Amino acid sequence: MNTETSSAADDAGLLREARVLTPALYALARVLRFRGVGEAGLLPLPPSDLEVLRYVLDSPGIGAGALARELGWHASNVSTTVRGLVALGLVRREPAPHDRRAVCLYPTMEAVHGMARIENAWAEIFADSLATLPEEERAALATAAPALRSLGASLRERRPAAPE
Repeated sequence: MNTETSSAADDAGLLREARVLTPALYALARVLRFRGVGEAGLLPLPPSDLEVLRYVLDSPGIGAGALARELGWHASNVSTTVRGLVALGLVRREPAPHDRRAVCLYPTMEAVHGMARIENAWAEIFADSLATLPEEERAALATAAPALRSLGASLRERRPAAPE
């Protein structure tokens, strides 16, 4: 652990902030993981399938090994999930140009359109809830979006390596 990280972890104020923020973010993430698909009129997909699909949509051409590292999953779990998404017509495999034994993963148009419907459903779910909040809280949340993206990037960079 580097000294910058250890000093930040030792800062009681930062730990208090993290203890307040983490449960709130986790609760929001649960809403996104377990809602939206049904509201979009799509067949239910397990959260793990949605997570893999989101990565493939965000990084078309990603390999299974890189996907496993990004998710922090075992390669066999990624393989099983991808196989199911291929069977559903949401992901397609293509031989990697640099190594014909490897495959690159790409979303299908059905996946692109389906995820757009899910994200629209999420926006409606959030909009309904945002409407119940005072204006100053809505403004604070809108202002926090860039910081939350940066926090997510920092968490991904500091994530331990995927299990073998």
